[in-house]
Amino acid sequence: MSLLDYERRFSALRLNASGGNKSPHKVAMLLAVIDRIESGQATDNRFYFDEGLRQGFGRHVRELAGSSDRNNPHLPFFHLRGDGFWDHKVRPGQRESYERLSTATSPGIIDSHIEYAFLDEELFELLGNQIVRELLKAALLTNLDESSRRGILQTQRGWDWLECEFLIGEYMVMLEKHLQGVPYSKAEHRRSLQPRLNNRSNGAIEFKHQNVSAVLLELGLPYIPGYKPAFNYQQQLKQVVLSYLAGHQKLLDDVSLSADKKITDQDGAIFTWDRVFDPDPPEHIPRVMEAKPKYLARQVDYTERESRNRQLGRSAEAFIVALEKQRLSLAGRPDLADEVVWSSEDYGDGLGYDIRSFDALSEEERFLEVKATNSGKYQPFFISENERAFSNDFASAFRLYRVYEFEQAPRLFVLPGAIERHVQLSPKVYQARF
Repeated sequence: MSLLDYERRFSALRLNASGGNKSPHKVAMLLAVIDRIESGQATDNRFYFDEGLRQGFGRHVRELAGSSDRNNPHLPFFHLRGDGFWDHKVRPGQRESYERLSTATSPGIIDSHIEYAFLDEELFELLGNQIVRELLKAALLTNLDESSRRGILQTQRGWDWLECEFLIGEYMVMLEKHLQGVPYSKAEHRRSLQPRLNNRSNGAIEFKHQNVSAVLLELGLPYIPGYKPAFNYQQQLKQVVLSYLAGHQKLLDDVSLSADKKITDQDGAIFTWDRVFDPDPPEHIPRVMEAKPKYLARQVDYTERESRNRQLGRSAEAFIVALEKQRLSLAGRPDLADEVVWSSEDYGDGLGYDIRSFDALSEEERFLEVKATNSGKYQPFFISENERAFSNDFASAFRLYRVYEFEQAPRLFVLPGAIERHVQLSPKVYQARF
């Protein structure tokens, strides 16, 4: 659901109105939950019926209560389950008894049946943002006719939450099409967005899409290759992306399938070197922090999963073997082309490189390591310690061939010499000894 969906739900809670007065209990309970998120006490999406929550509820209910209202936190803790975003983790062995409950007559009913309550994952992500918290607090108070929306989402010049939400929704539609190999028009998507984005300029929308690419890279996810990552983004944008992913778990499933799917072999002979070669390796960008989405039910590291897709790696190596033979033949050295060896296929993948080729002019050997992705030029990749060491020991002859957008329209750039001259290396695997 979007932020507006939750705003509508928060402003239309199913309140007890017996005696003509609306009970503030649900409002007070949700305000207490928001307090715990805001203060950092809620480290994950679990809200226990403990003393801290009950005290927070008590403070708010005293502020909102009428003369007939009592401090009964067990009632909203139970009955919020009917409002569509609050659920309970039932204690083992108590499911059947819990299903028969129509109310909680005492705190003991909560303690005996419910381990903790939790929110929709998307809602919990949303509540990590201060502006969103203020908006939803205001929505809660409209149940008691005490407040209104008050234009909280509006900022002076920056993008507000809803604008980011609209833009990210369109970006994700395009990303899914890209992952599935379905054609799409960036210009058409941009035109459909403009009326919902306060008619922002094409350049502003383009740059914001680039910001989304950067956020996705940090989360270990693929991005749309046509939107080069731009890392100087609002922190709010990342929070909107996280809330979107929390509410769209199918996208993460599609990312997993894309990383794991079988690849049709590309015939290097149908491509020319000039058509495939990209003379401009990626420029250095700010360090990708790879902060994982903390509360998502599903977490996918696309780069890691793609690195385990052996068919992708093997198909890309076969593609480079064919391309190298073609390059040497066109340079007038068919004799050297015949000497190209697919080393990892013939001798195994522990050599530190995949292909032995040659420089057409000097006839010197070239040791090629191939790394492939179906995503864009800036997608991270994995390097083994053996490959790193080999690139140092044989720096003059070592070349890393990075093949990107492999399945749709393969391109490649070359990193010559020691790998660590070109990239930032982060440890990902540790050896455990006894």
